[in-house]
Amino acid sequence: MFIRLQDLELRSVPFSVALPAGEIDFGDRVRQTGPLEASGEAVLQNETLEEIRVRGRLHVDMEADCDRCLEPAGFVIDGEFDLSYLPERLAAGEGREEVALGERDIDAAFYTDGGIELKDVLREHVLLAMPMRKLCREDCKGICPLCGANRNVSSCGCEVKPVDDRWEALREQEVRSKK
Repeated sequence: MFIRLQDLELRSVPFSVALPAGEIDFGDRVRQTGPLEASGEAVLQNETLEEIRVRGRLHVDMEADCDRCLEPAGFVIDGEFDLSYLPERLAAGEGREEVALGERDIDAAFYTDGGIELKDVLREHVLLAMPMRKLCREDCKGICPLCGANRNVSSCGCEVKPVDDRWEALREQEVRSKK
């Protein structure tokens, strides 16, 4: 659904969508596992600056590789969003070489072609709402650094000895003295 600036000059544009998995490309590392349901409205916030504000609520089930063991880890993104968009010409500074960004500009994204694509707005919100640490479970044991076995599935028996870097300079000195 493309939200046009011309339509927003007349009235707010409500939306209610249910997008199946695969409809939005989230990249290789993040996958949508259920329908993305979103509703809300787009409004023209400031007519002179042509600022578009999109507010609404979103719910989607997502999946990513666990940061420790690389097994699939599921996440539910459920919440409200409130995003602002300014025309790209304001980002370019209309011919000026340098532009000082105001506090409002830092929180805003930019749009081109006279409007915004709703799928892009929803994609942005989902990616920003994903947790920084993606774990399949809180007590994930990860992968053995020696043999590569998933420690959640089986105990590999490898013994990882911690390295104390404080003694590295002495080891190097010992190697040099033996030569």
